[in-house]
This record gives sequence, structure tokens and C-alpha cells, in this order.
Amino acid sequence: MKIRFSELAAYKLQLITKYLEYEWNVSVKENFISKLNTAIKNIAVSPKMYPASMLDKNLRKCVLTKHTSIFYEIQEEAIFILTIIDNRQDPTKIYKELKEQFG
Repeated sequence: MKIRFSELAAYKLQLITKYLEYEWNVSVKENFISKLNTAIKNIAVSPKMYPASMLDKNLRKCVLTKHTSIFYEIQEEAIFILTIIDNRQDPTKIYKELKEQFG
């Protein structure tokens, strides 16, 4: 199945990769990108392999690392990556941000 990124997800991915490279190093950033690519391939092959989010049953949550997760939605023609979050955030803040962005 085709994978699409929201503008919010693309922006957050850019922030995360810049942070990892600046605060850690290129190797850490590349390791993160590798994990992300593996997760996206898994989602494309088996979209329901990750559990429904506690925030909204239509959203799925893939824990990418202990610090980051991907929220995505299964649509008819594609998987839509809504956002990439810091797992230490307040869940209600995440849900509010998603509602503001996507209704």
C-alpha cells in the first residue's frame, strides 16, 4: 500500500533528524532513519500490525523507539502518516494537535 506523510509528520521528521544529528551524531540519525524505513515497510505490507491508538480507534500507533512513535491512519488508497511524536508528551496534547490539524 502507498504511504503518504502529512505536512506535520514531514516537519516533525525534519526536526527530529536535525536534532539527532546536532545533539548526537550522523550515525544516530541514520540509525533512526533506518528504523523509520523498516517500520514504514512493515506498515505498508500489514497496516493493522500495530495497535489502535488509545486516543482514537481510527488511528494506529507504531512505537518506533522508546522516545518516538508514529501515528497513522489507514485510508482506502494509502496509509497516511499523521505525525511523529515524542512518547514523553501528554497524550491529550497529542490528541488536541491531531484534532486541530486533521479534524
